[in-house]
Amino acid sequence: MTATLASAAASTGSPLWFLTRSTALVAFVLLTVALLVGLFATRRTAGVPRFASQALHRNTTLLALGFVVVHVATTVLDGYVPVGWAAAVLPFTSAYRTTWVAAGTVAFDLAVLLTVTSLARARIGLRLWRGVHWLAYALWPLALVHYLGAGTDARTAWGRWLAVAAAVAVAGAVAVRVAAAVSAASQAPARRAERGAPVRAAGR
Repeated sequence: MTATLASAAASTGSPLWFLTRSTALVAFVLLTVALLVGLFATRRTAGVPRFASQALHRNTTLLALGFVVVHVATTVLDGYVPVGWAAAVLPFTSAYRTTWVAAGTVAFDLAVLLTVTSLARARIGLRLWRGVHWLAYALWPLALVHYLGAGTDARTAWGRWLAVAAAVAVAGAVAVRVAAAVSAASQAPARRAERGAPVRAAGR
């Protein structure tokens, strides 16, 4: 028992374990930023051109995926928790906090799918790309569930506040996006009517 505790303590302080925790935090923040930017990347916002916001969304997502890959690799290699390579891509195969890790696994699979389809957007077509891209709204909640259930730092006060701040920011951004979509939909008939109205002659 003493040897086990000593081994665990040593592993807890290992460089790999600290890298696992730090990359998880950075990846979660980047995924949050990517989602927030993506929610507004379809329109010109606050003077920012649409192509610039879309590029920021794409690059932030790729960077987040890179940190997730490092997080997964260091988790498996460190061996502090019994998470194998299969659990990185196959949900519910981890012996450690099966459900919480599975949420992260599905989030990772979705991130890879979204990244691949985005890079192949010109080949697969806009309609299919848009259909797949709706899965982004499932990715972030799964990442949050994984962070809260399997993350070491989520048990700290600042870790919980990070989750709360991210959740509030995402909820607010989604609410703004939905309100804008509803407003645009309600104004669409009037715009179509204006475009279809005959042009009056000058002076009449």
